[in-house]
Amino acid sequence: MLPNALSIIRIILTVPIVIALLKEQYLLTMLLFLVAGITDALDGWIAKQFYMQSRLGSIIDPVADKILLTCTFITLYWVEVLPLWLLMIIFVRDVIIIAGALGYFLGEESADTDLLEPSLISKVNTVLQITLVLYLLLIELYIGIDGMQEIVFVIVATSTALSGADYGLLWVKKFILQETKK
Repeated sequence: MLPNALSIIRIILTVPIVIALLKEQYLLTMLLFLVAGITDALDGWIAKQFYMQSRLGSIIDPVADKILLTCTFITLYWVEVLPLWLLMIIFVRDVIIIAGALGYFLGEESADTDLLEPSLISKVNTVLQITLVLYLLLIELYIGIDGMQEIVFVIVATSTALSGADYGLLWVKKFILQETKK
């Protein structure tokens, strides 16, 4: 299906994005990241508009996002653009999400038909994280918008922590429901 192919393209784009970042080719990085963002918007839109939503798509889309953003954030830290404390908050949130999803879907009999649906705060957090990447790239291109990094870092850290807590509560509720069904 086309939506899944777009998610796979996003995963593939991670490699040239990381390479461009490591070579400090920020304009190229930004263009590739924007293309990846377009594939993210298109895959969801196409899946919903043309009734192509699938269990595989509900898994591969967020996995593609995690791979792209995690690799990008690690590289931004490596080139000394992103602070370690923010990278750690983002990383811990992703571990919470992945561990909870694995635990839930491995323990749930009806999970074969469940679609993974991100919460509203998770969607907002993803937008803020993507915006952070673009903002940091713009700063590196010397557009003259630096000086607000700490505020932006705190905003993203807050949304990431809230999203992680939201998922933590979601997984606890789902695990409790699983246990009460047994």
